[in-house]
Order: sequence, then structure tokens, then C-alpha cells
Amino acid sequence: MLRGKVAVVTGGSRGIGAAAAKKLASMGADVAVIYAGRAEAAESVCEKCRELGVQAQSYKCDVADFAAVKDTVAQIKADFKTVHILVNNAGITRDGLIAMMKEEDFDAVLDTNLKGAFNMIRHITGVFIRNKEGCIINITSVAGIMGNAGQCNYAASKAGLIGLTKSVAKELAPKGIRCNAVAPGFIATEMTGEQADNPLLKMIPMGKMGETEDVADAVAYLAAAKYVTGEILRVDGGIAM
Repeated sequence: MLRGKVAVVTGGSRGIGAAAAKKLASMGADVAVIYAGRAEAAESVCEKCRELGVQAQSYKCDVADFAAVKDTVAQIKADFKTVHILVNNAGITRDGLIAMMKEEDFDAVLDTNLKGAFNMIRHITGVFIRNKEGCIINITSVAGIMGNAGQCNYAASKAGLIGLTKSVAKELAPKGIRCNAVAPGFIATEMTGEQADNPLLKMIPMGKMGETEDVADAVAYLAAAKYVTGEILRVDGGIAM
């Protein structure tokens, strides 16, 4: 379905990013995996993608760094010749109560989660415009829809990502470029941990945490849905209904 397409996945060495990279590879897309610090994990994801018969390569890059993103995108273009799909998944948490949150913790989360997505979109959009097609998928969160105590920085970054998604979708639609977002709820990853005793689990109508593959399936749908743009697709077991 995506044979001949090239996908870039940020935060692709683990969790949702790794699942998304492997899912897109299973659909025939070549994959560029961007990671921040886990080279071996990123290469392992690439190897699993290659086993599916596609090209895959990893790139170390701090997505919060505008200049570093520009250089990385240039290298990806040199290696893969073009880009068709961008999945902005890179994200961090620095949780804390607002009354005690450090400025650097607020800034770090906004810089990676929100500005990082802007940096990637900013430097890849030119490729999409030349191709007269492109697909951007931002991984936001139900925290950006509902808010979450102790996560004002994270929720703000994810709410900003929703606004970025809708604005980019409106701006680039005439050029054949789609921009959508996936809003996961509680997904079992290294970032969330098992959290079997988390009281918020009781708020989930389906009564359980989701899997990274559930989010990857949503990414796959949006990558192939040619008449969908500006959509925020919740994958949350119903918690944000």
C-alpha cells in the first residue's frame, strides 16, 4: 500500500515510534528512524524493518534543535532521495505540580514535544511541496484534550500540537499535503510504565491500557487515508469521550 514511499519517524527507537516505524515498513514504506540517544535500539528497529523488505536507516538528532533538524533532513534526502510521510512522535515528560515546576522542565517539554514537531515540519515541507504530496502525522495525547493534573507542561505541549496540526492542515491542503494527529490515551510504554494500580485506569470505559500497536494502526490508517486532513484521531479506550 505504501510501496515506494519514504517515511520519517521521530522518537523511533522505542514505544509508539518503534511500533509506527515497523507498521509503515510492513506496508512497504522505506523508513528513516530518528532517535535522541539509543543508537542500538534505533538500529534494532531498522533491522526489523529491513526484514520486511524495505530500506531503513537511523539518524541521531535532537528534534528541539532547529539547525540539527535541518542537517538531518538534508542527510535523509541525500540517502532516500525524497520523503512522503512524516510521523512526529518524539516526546518527553517532566511531570510536576504547577506550584513547584521548574522553568527548565516546562521549557524542555515544550521544546521537544511542540517545537520539535514544528522543526521537522518546517524542514520537510519543502520536499512535500516539490512532490505535490505529503502526509504529516503528529502524535499528540488525550492530555492535550482533557488536561492532566501534574502535567501542565506536557498537556500544554500536546494541546499546542493539536492547534499546529489543524493550522498546518488548512495551510498545506491546497498543495496536496495532509496533516493529522493521533491522540493516544494510556498506552503501555517505557514512558508510562505498567501503572496497573493507576486510579485513572478506572476512568477508561474499556478498562485497560492500550498497546503501542493500537496507535501504530491509527498511524497506518492516516498514512493511507487520502481524503482525511485536520483530524485528531483518539486511541484511548474511550477516556476522552
